Amino acid sequence: MNNQQLKRFLYGKTVVITGASSGIGHAAAIAFAECGANLVLAARREDVLETVAAECEALGVKTIAVKTDVTNAEDMKHLADTAAAFGNTIDVWINNAGIGCVGEFTETPVSSHQRVIETNLLGYIHGAHAALPYFKRQGYGVLINTNSLGAWIAQPYSVAYAASKFGLRGFSEALRGELIKFPGIYVCDIFPGFIDTPGFQHGANYVGRKIKPIPPVYDARRVAHAMVSLAVRPKEAVNVGASAVFFRIINSLFPTVTQRVLFTLMSSYFKRAKPVPVSDGALFSSDNTDTGIDGGWTSPHNTRNIVITTAALAAGVGVGYYLLRKKGKRKKTVV
Repeated sequence: MNNQQLKRFLYGKTVVITGASSGIGHAAAIAFAECGANLVLAARREDVLETVAAECEALGVKTIAVKTDVTNAEDMKHLADTAAAFGNTIDVWINNAGIGCVGEFTETPVSSHQRVIETNLLGYIHGAHAALPYFKRQGYGVLINTNSLGAWIAQPYSVAYAASKFGLRGFSEALRGELIKFPGIYVCDIFPGFIDTPGFQHGANYVGRKIKPIPPVYDARRVAHAMVSLAVRPKEAVNVGASAVFFRIINSLFPTVTQRVLFTLMSSYFKRAKPVPVSDGALFSSDNTDTGIDGGWTSPHNTRNIVITTAALAAGVGVGYYLLRKKGKRKKTVV
């Protein structure tokens, strides 16, 4: 579908986006505004949110900013009520707010684990719970959940994040089953690879080392465009970035080996990475966090990094698989 066709379909529709103050949410707001959709933008930082809303209004669409904490169910109900009053309908609801924390499980405060799950899983449940009554009354609506490659591969040192994303995948699947009797209502999941957003700066850091995404790193606008496409032609799930598909296949074939390789790669990286202060990041406070769409993680060397990372993972999986098979043969011989 070309831009004109997208615009004809989305023009005047009401789209709600959580986590709209930066990264993927910011990119999505611009992408939908360019298609003529009216926007209800939600995030914790009201001042930054107003700036994004002004960008969208400059593109000729009606936009409001609603200060919202997705971990608060009442905030999310208020967001839905405000959106319905603003647009008369809620056509598309995008659960997008997210946060992470990196650290050894026992060295990470329980409150931080809890906050990640409250944001990445309960926040999405709150959003669906607030939006679906409007969808049911209308008889239609598109719910889009921003998930992650982390919903398929449980990355070491990100235990709560993995729990939230695996849980979100199950939530979406169960909800789709329940909504079979509402054929006009769609639940869509997006599974991006590593995306160039300020999210890595926002996350909590309990390893005391600079955290970087594993290449390849993709532009957040690719995810935004996938959201626009899903709003027009809903699907149960889409991947963004070839690495999301590649790593998922490798993990499904060799889960134990993949886990060991990731542990080795990350442990090795932490030893040589630049020291930084241990921090809660934006887990509990959204002040003084980076804004904008991009996180500054892409570079002219990104292509070379893709090759190196892919080769390292493939080689590691290959060697690990060989060793496991060799070990298995030894056991059979002994018996």
